[in-house]
Amino acid sequence: MTAAAAFVAWAGASVIVLADGRRGLAAGVGLVALGFAVLAWANGLWLEGAILIAGGAVSVFELVRAGPQEWGLMAPGSTPRLILAVVGAILSLWVAASVTTGPGAPLRFASLAVLGLMAGRLLQSQSAIAVLTAAAGLALGLAGASGLAPSGGGLAPYLVGALIAAGAMLIPAVESRGA
Repeated sequence: MTAAAAFVAWAGASVIVLADGRRGLAAGVGLVALGFAVLAWANGLWLEGAILIAGGAVSVFELVRAGPQEWGLMAPGSTPRLILAVVGAILSLWVAASVTTGPGAPLRFASLAVLGLMAGRLLQSQSAIAVLTAAAGLALGLAGASGLAPSGGGLAPYLVGALIAAGAMLIPAVESRGA
């Protein structure tokens, strides 16, 4: 179950990397929140997982509520982003499964994959809404990665991550219409 949740988190991050439309971005951030919430629940962190779901739900609602409703998946010229998504998953899986040892490989994989893909999307995006969505995914990923700490991390990282994810979508995203 945790391996499936880690795959869902990676799939959500990949959709954020590959999407340009609001529906695609909303699906991606929703999957990232769901994946990390299930990983938290698998570790007995029920409230923390629910907080991640709430932050992701607000992000999804705000993306779907305003702006043009299009999927925008795999637009022309998105081959480098597809390569980033696949290579990022392979590298994260290799690090999580073979380089590091001990329990928690699904959480390590999800954390590495989501954080790496969101950082890449933040750096290469030219769309304001895509940058805000990547920031929301990054916040959810960082909150979920706090479960890797030996002492847990407490409620604070999950709460802050969910608030940042929800708040990022409330920032007005003005797209340039000029030449």
